Order: sequence, then structure tokens, then C-alpha cells
Amino acid sequence: MCYQMAVLGTGGLGTMLGTQIRRQPDAALVALSDVSDESRRKAGETLDVPADARYETLAELLAEEALDALVIATPHTLHYEQLLATLDRDCHVLCEKPLVTDLEEARDLVHRADDTEQVVMVGYQRHVEPEYRYAKRRWEPDGSAPSFISAEIVEGWVDPNVGTWRMEPSLSGGGFIYDTGNHVVDAVLWTTGLTPATVRAEMDFEREGVDSRATVTIEFEGGQTAHLSFHADTPRVAERLQGWDERGGIRIEGREWGRRSITEIDEDGSESEPYIGERDSAYENPRSKLDAFVAAIEGDEPVPATPRDALRATAVTEAAYESARTDDPVDVDL
Repeated sequence: MCYQMAVLGTGGLGTMLGTQIRRQPDAALVALSDVSDESRRKAGETLDVPADARYETLAELLAEEALDALVIATPHTLHYEQLLATLDRDCHVLCEKPLVTDLEEARDLVHRADDTEQVVMVGYQRHVEPEYRYAKRRWEPDGSAPSFISAEIVEGWVDPNVGTWRMEPSLSGGGFIYDTGNHVVDAVLWTTGLTPATVRAEMDFEREGVDSRATVTIEFEGGQTAHLSFHADTPRVAERLQGWDERGGIRIEGREWGRRSITEIDEDGSESEPYIGERDSAYENPRSKLDAFVAAIEGDEPVPATPRDALRATAVTEAAYESARTDDPVDVDL
């Protein structure tokens, strides 16, 4: 079956996801939507979508097109209403992260995803990347959960986003932690499977409500701790996640947005690169979020990143913002 798909939000990320749809043999990009005339035009020309299939609003798109699935890449605080409208039309949804920036909305979407036959997937690509999947298998509940985790991500994020919606908390929900940093928050929670209990955070703000630098400490129910660092004004992208368990540890790291490296550390301190079978075909043709989305729709694989995953990331992020405001530790409300 060839799934008829559309993209809502035609900025850089939406256009990239549209390209992934066009490369997916079981999907067809039939329409797109964006409130910006210029963005719609550029994306339409890049993705070869006819002018009469480019819509200004989601309502027009859903009314005119017979869709199987929608990919959402709009400002963060708009996701909730757009998801509801799409699910009401019995469409599958791949929504970019963060799913939402409000805990009540996150809880509601968890219930709706549980009650619907439609796939609701969140755009956490680390859930389909072999290095993070390897770490998760090692740290699953019946494995060896790490007792100490450190993670960081840095990026030259501030200057390119001045004047954009990412600097408007009413649309972004916050700053760097809710944008690029959300991937690292989710990666720590997802790979370890640990349940966060309390959060303490310190932040610097580029402008009111828009964090540009932060340190976040998470204490988990089992007594484990994670220390996360975020910096949005650096010359390049760099990412690292490291966890120490009873067998040694794992370190995942990389630069920019290419493939990450993974190192396994044994009890004696020796290091090696583990063999990951998933990489055999991934070197030349990396698996995309769209590939995983289609596999989930077809029932071949479980949804790799769910609203329940997003709820955990939102709960920790909201607790971090509250802690930074109050200078007190905050309990995580799942």
C-alpha cells in the first residue's frame, strides 16, 4: 500500500521530512500546508507538490485531501490542537518534538493514543538510531540500569533563531531545552528506562522565557542521578551521553547531525566499539523516521517514540523550568 501523506509546517524541518516521504517507497507526498505563502511556495517547488495541493490552513488541507497520514513540523505550542484535528479525521500522525509543552495536554494525548487505532509517533530520531537502541537494550529493566548518567548538547542556536518563532515562548514553549535539548532529555529517559522523581535546574536566559544555557540534575526513584548540560551559543554542535552501570559503562557522542559513535567501557576500564548489526545496512542508507513511521502503520514494528515517551520528557522539562524560577528542587509529576 502507498500511504497518502501531507506535511504541515514547511520550514527547514518540514521540508526535510517531506524529502523523507518522497524517498519512502510505501508513501507519497500529496500535499502540504503552511501559513506562510513564501514557505509554501519554496517547499512546494522543492518537493514537487502541485500549487493546488498547497494549503494555507490545516482545516483546508483536511477538507480537500484524502490523507492516510500527516507529518507535523510546526511551532511547538500549536501541536496539540493540530493533533486533535488530525486524529479526528482518522489519520496517522508523525509529530515533531516536543509533542506538547503542557503536561495536561501530554496526558490527554497519551490517553487518546491508547484509545485510537491510528499511529501517533513523536519525532525523536534517536529512537531509531542504532547507537541509542544498543544502549537501551543494555539498560532495559531486566538489564543493568546505570547509576550515574551525564549528558550534554551544545549548538550555535541563538543567532540563527533571532526573530523567529523559536524566540517566542508563546510558540516555542521555552528556549533551547525545549528545542534541541529536548532530544537529550528524552534520550536519557528512554535509554535508561528510569523513572524521574525530582529535578533541580539552573538556567541563563537569552530573553524572558528563552533559556540559552542550563544545567539540570535528575534524581530517579531508584536513587540514580543524571546530570544534563545545555549551551546554545557555541561554534558547532556536539553531543554526548554517558552512563555507568555495574558492568562498566557506555558513551555515545558525535558532532553536528551525522552518525554518532558508541564506546563500551568494561569493568577494568578498557574501551571498545561494540558490534551493532543494525549498522550493516545503515552506513550507506540510514534509516529515517519516515521508515519507522511507515513500519509502525503497517504493524511490522512498534511505534518507536510514543506520546508516553513525550510525556516523560515534558514532565522533566517543565520541572526544570520551575526549579530554575524558584531555585528549589521540583518533584516530577507523571
